[in-house]
Amino acid sequence: MNQLASKRYFGFWLYLMTDCLLFAALFATYVVLRGNTADGPRPSEIFNMPFVLVETVILLTSSFICGLMLLAAKANNVRRTKTLLFGVIVLGVLFLGMELSEFTQLVHEGAGWTTSAFLSAFFTLVGTHGAHIFIGLLWAGALLWLLQTRTFNDALLQKTGLFAMFWHFLDVIWIFIFTIVYIMGAA
Repeated sequence: MNQLASKRYFGFWLYLMTDCLLFAALFATYVVLRGNTADGPRPSEIFNMPFVLVETVILLTSSFICGLMLLAAKANNVRRTKTLLFGVIVLGVLFLGMELSEFTQLVHEGAGWTTSAFLSAFFTLVGTHGAHIFIGLLWAGALLWLLQTRTFNDALLQKTGLFAMFWHFLDVIWIFIFTIVYIMGAA
């Protein structure tokens, strides 16, 4: 790895650490506010655990496919890299669609972000993760376009590696959301 690539990876790690701080603050806020329901619905009353489990499996599968994509890119198998990246995009869109569906249903049932401090913290935490997924999907689409229109080289491999780091980071954050928000909330 050349010096410029090392600096880019280091810079991206710094960015991910700032995102860790952002999510740590959102998790702390959620944990403090999760009991403040203002006589509104409690977490155990609104979470559809089978739905969230399917959502989680979809995101974990996309992360696995993303790892396979990076291996294909490192092996200079451009066709397989593009196919796997497309799979990541499809699963990411499906995950985001399910998250938006959950939000829509909650709001329709009167459990919107203004109902209580708990729901405000919930929508902020899970919505911030969803916004990151959306940005990741835009990035994946741009990367797919680059793979389609450019010659595969070290710079494109580096972009693929950085995307994979971001996508895996979002997966780790979701595992914390699934555990702290949904599993602990449903108990």
